[in-house]
Amino acid sequence: MRFSVSVSGSTRGYILEVFAAHFQLPYLGPIGANGLANPRDFLCPVAWYEDKDVKGYQVVSKFQGHLFQAEQNHSPFDVVGWHGSYVPYKYNLALFMVVNAVQFDHCDPSIFTVLTCPSNRPGTAIADFVIFPPRWSVQENTFRPPYYHRNCMSEFMGLIFGNYEAKKEGFQPGGATLHSVMTPHGPDTQCFEEATNATLCPTRVADGTQAFMFESSLSLAVTKWGEETCQKLDKNYYKCWQGLKKHFNPKWQPDVL
Repeated sequence: MRFSVSVSGSTRGYILEVFAAHFQLPYLGPIGANGLANPRDFLCPVAWYEDKDVKGYQVVSKFQGHLFQAEQNHSPFDVVGWHGSYVPYKYNLALFMVVNAVQFDHCDPSIFTVLTCPSNRPGTAIADFVIFPPRWSVQENTFRPPYYHRNCMSEFMGLIFGNYEAKKEGFQPGGATLHSVMTPHGPDTQCFEEATNATLCPTRVADGTQAFMFESSLSLAVTKWGEETCQKLDKNYYKCWQGLKKHFNPKWQPDVL
């Protein structure tokens, strides 16, 4: 499959490759027929072609983890149509229909899954593509931000634009965080203090921002380029939790049972 991306100015993005299967819409279970990313909102191209002679047209291909480059003197998009079922598609994240808790507690982020590439083990995925879109937060008697946890999936978080609700400082668009399997993590100190002392009324969350997560049952690792050449790793990342204080009190009783 050949494709090109037309951009202007300084541009960055995120790419996720899977090799075991293909992405598909998640099983909706009790949600029913409609919700999350609806099939009607995915777009695929119509028949189109261009007849263009271009000197030094570069075509980049990937094979066995390596990139190869070739040159030709005409556009590769000189095909009027094709026969088959494997086509590119695109999806506008703003069309995602959000499902969330409306009484108490915190839903698993799987409710924000756009696409999944399931593994051979039921309930696990080679990769999930999850977003955290603008939405209402209305839970009562609940710590509303993502709770502190560790899990059996690797979590790669990215930020397309705005500020991520659980880490408003230091996490910039184009950046990323990686929490490996069974690594404890959660909101930073500032987020914890604000959410703990906030009045629990209906509140808009994540307006003007778009964070996402690549989640995988496989282990992920930073490349040598990313660790040594790029020199963008935040060696002080752990300090965002250093201000958290102990709040355990065995005599504490909840106001509402």
